[in-house]
Formats: sequence, structure tokens, C-alpha cells
Amino acid sequence: MPLQFNPVKIFAGSGTKDLAKKIAEAYGKPLGSVTLSRFSDGEFQPSFDESIRGSDVFLVQSTNQPSDNLMELLLMVDAAKRASAHYITAVVPYYGLSRQDRKDKPRVAIGAKLVANLLKTAGIHRIMTMDLHAAQIQGFFDIPVDHLDGSVIFVPYIKSLGLKNLTIASPDMGGSYRARTFAKFFNAEVVICDKRRLRANEIESMSIIGDVTGQDIVLMDDICDTAGTLAKAAALIMENGANSVRAVCTHAVLSGKAYETIENSMLEELIVTDTIPLKQESAKIKVLSTAKLFAKAIANVNEHGSISDLFRV
Repeated sequence: MPLQFNPVKIFAGSGTKDLAKKIAEAYGKPLGSVTLSRFSDGEFQPSFDESIRGSDVFLVQSTNQPSDNLMELLLMVDAAKRASAHYITAVVPYYGLSRQDRKDKPRVAIGAKLVANLLKTAGIHRIMTMDLHAAQIQGFFDIPVDHLDGSVIFVPYIKSLGLKNLTIASPDMGGSYRARTFAKFFNAEVVICDKRRLRANEIESMSIIGDVTGQDIVLMDDICDTAGTLAKAAALIMENGANSVRAVCTHAVLSGKAYETIENSMLEELIVTDTIPLKQESAKIKVLSTAKLFAKAIANVNEHGSISDLFRV
């Protein structure tokens, strides 16, 4: 008996509309219509403007700040469940609170686990995301997790630059595995910037493990928040004789004075994706789209295909 494919409907949360529209276009369907009603006190209520009964519903929303983005996604999931959607997938290009993935000091929350619980309780059957801050966050879910790899987007771009003396760098010890995995695509060496923090977003000192002399360095990270670490690492790398330095970061959080920091840094460019919309333009920031990758993943989920096939560069 042939497989039966349910109709696919893709909807956007208000925080990720541009990306959701591109995903729908790449998939070949119009973006579904959602109305977000707001009360004068700031309370809001999403509602679907079309029937979703029996459909495979994909709700696209990154959960970056403000926290309204997460709450809106939860309400959309609940509305879809109550409207008799057949299968609900939360497409969360950037999974907010992912840096809170463990109890690293007494009396703190594990925010990434809490978000997983909230999404599952709301009614999702599956979650699709990209480049989690820690891959083990997948274990916080008792439902299927499609963890897409941004390397399939970044590797072709880096290859197109034709860097002759390419070396991959991690801006901290925690990102060394990510850097080594990325370096395998180029058969490149890896160096590590070892940093000590005074507190969150504030660096006390940094040193380089490895030789960067005459090399074209690509710093590899998953999140760029204030850009302080990248700017300090780039300056240190150039001081130690590198030929050039640029950075690759999947999620452009870019808070505080991040744009100013990037403009004034030694970075030739910061290469990011559109999982989070940029707040402003910058000549140093290159944005690569994730839309086709997410569209292919949605098609494979609906058609019971392989997701791992999408990891091939």
C-alpha cells in the first residue's frame, strides 16, 4: 500500500516572517495566514485564518529575545492542536535559552530543558532546529528532533573564497569540537583561543593555542551575541601574524554594541545565517539563507524521507 502524505501547511510567527516566507517559497507553497490579535495591555492571541484539520503543520519561529517569541510559538502550537492538525512540527531555526543547557553553578535554572518541556506540553510532535549550542539538548526531548547542520551552508561559501592557507579557529575551548568538525571539510589545521571570563559577556584574558602565522583564519562559532569574544580573538590572531581573519556564526543574536564592535574589529567579515533577522545592515556582515535547507527538511519529514541526507556538503 503506497504511503499517504498529508497536506503541508507552513505558518510564520511574527519574529521570523521573512525566513518563513522564503522557506514556503522554496517548498513551493504559499505561507499560511495567521492573525496576531493584541490587547491594550500587551497580551496577544494568534489564530489561524484557514482550516488546518488533518494537515501536517509546520510553525516557523525562532525563540530569540524578547520572550514573546517563545510565548507566541507556544500559543500557535496550542491553537493548531485544538484545530485538529494531524501533525505539528515546531521549526525553531534558533533555539533560545540554549546556553542554559546545564547546572554549572548552584541554584540556577536549566532553561533549555524548560523550553523543551513547554513545547512538548503545548502539543508538538516534532522539533526542527539548527546548530544547537550543545548537541545534547536533543536529549531534552522525548519526541523526534531534526538537528540541521549549518556546515552545508557555510562550507560552499568558504570554499568559494579560495583561501590558500586556511586554518579553522575556535574562539574558546568549548567550541573546539565544532571547529575540528568543520575543519575536516577542508583538511585544515585547528587553533584555539583560550579565554577566561570575569562574568557573562566580559572577558578577562585570552591566549592562542597553535600557530597562526601567515594563515587565513576562519573563526567558527554557533552564536554571536555581543561580538566581544570574536573581536578580541580577531585582534589577537592578527597580532600573532595571521594573513587574514573572518568569522562564521550560525545565529546572529548581535545584542548591545555588537554592530559597532564588528565594524571596529579586525574581522574582514562575519558570515551568519538568517535564523535571526538582522537589526541593521553592516558592510562586514554576510548573510547566507537557510530557507532551502529547511524547505528540504520539511519535505523529507512529510514524505518520510531521510534527514541525514541533508548533511552532505
